[in-house]
Amino acid sequence: MSTPHHDGEALIPRPSLTTAALRAAVAQIAPAYLGQFVDHLDQATEQAARQSTVAPLQGFLAQWGEFVAIHRHPAKAARLQELERKVAEITDREALTAVLAEIREITDAARRDVAGE
Repeated sequence: MSTPHHDGEALIPRPSLTTAALRAAVAQIAPAYLGQFVDHLDQATEQAARQSTVAPLQGFLAQWGEFVAIHRHPAKAARLQELERKVAEITDREALTAVLAEIREITDAARRDVAGE
């Protein structure tokens, strides 16, 4: 089922920063990435157990929270993918700097979204 939305409007509300909420969000907005989500969760859980620290799980939640923050806005996700493709093709240093700056703007905004800012 697709959710009607206007340009720039989120497909889903911002989920809480829990594995269950993020898994549901990924399943809804980017189901092709669900396998990667589960694999990364397994790796983070194993690493946390080996190291006796929650840091790997916190990193997992931050990374997937940012992923959801970007992908719940289809235009933003498409723009990020376009910029990532450009990085591989650019030969001009000034153009590369501009593209990397725009990527950083998108990821910084996602990080702020996850933090609720």
